[in-house]
Amino acid sequence: MPAAGPASAAGRDGALLVVGDVVTDVIARHLGPLASGTDTAAAIRTVPGGAGANVACWAARWGAAEVRLLGRVGTDAALWHERELTASGVQPLLVVDPQAPTGTVICLVDTGAAAERTFLTDSGASLRLDPGDWSDALLDGVVWLHLSGYLLFSEPSRALVARALASARARGVPVSLDPASAGFLVELGVDRFLALVEGLEVLLPSRDEACLLTGLPDAADAAAKLSRHVPLVVAKQGADGALVARSGTVSAHVPAVPTAPKDTTGAGDAFSGAFLAALLTGARPEDAAREGCRAGALAVERVGGRPPARE
Repeated sequence: MPAAGPASAAGRDGALLVVGDVVTDVIARHLGPLASGTDTAAAIRTVPGGAGANVACWAARWGAAEVRLLGRVGTDAALWHERELTASGVQPLLVVDPQAPTGTVICLVDTGAAAERTFLTDSGASLRLDPGDWSDALLDGVVWLHLSGYLLFSEPSRALVARALASARARGVPVSLDPASAGFLVELGVDRFLALVEGLEVLLPSRDEACLLTGLPDAADAAAKLSRHVPLVVAKQGADGALVARSGTVSAHVPAVPTAPKDTTGAGDAFSGAFLAALLTGARPEDAAREGCRAGALAVERVGGRPPARE
């Protein structure tokens, strides 16, 4: 099978398959510093989330012709998540876990200018995806596979990633991955991560993740180094835009779209979803990164990690 790559999928009719986490986000935008041992006023909302699910929804919102999502949820919220995904234009392929509840993330969002967020994560059913949930038939009609990096943080879902990657390689389907969490990457280990993602076509790290994976303090240097391992690296820089790197060199620095952040939850997911949608319609990686920056700017103006409802 010839090597796959971004160009091999661009402009082809077919689906984007996202495999990743589906969780319930409880977002608390606290109106001042957290007061230990007592009350802190906050605006609290419960919304659908999960990095994998968010990417799928943003890809559909940004014009991907067909988006499918494989994820695992509990019986407690399966129907709600299925409805929310369908309403966003995503075909849900949800495995209902008979034992574990749907994953839940508490998002503490500072209402300061940066709208920075801190996560308290109970992965629940989301990281209980396992090889038994995978079938090679899931790739029928698929021209691109995207994996949420959260899948690498449990043994069952790591095994599923290995099987999915093998299936994609056998069919010549390009694969992208978002590392997802610098905190979890520290626990997993850099060398182990790089070994697990061998054969990727596209890596979509944040600035912190890129620096962690390379041990380099400068984001551009980190992106360039990573692109010696993965053919295309697009490093998300938040308010500093994005870096596109190939063959050991940063080929573009795409500026961010100015915005007034309200909640940065899911901004990186929005970038990834829009980037992939643009790439699949034939955009160059640099132009696709511009679409990612546009989506990221829209995301931070909203509460929650999902795009506006489809009209």
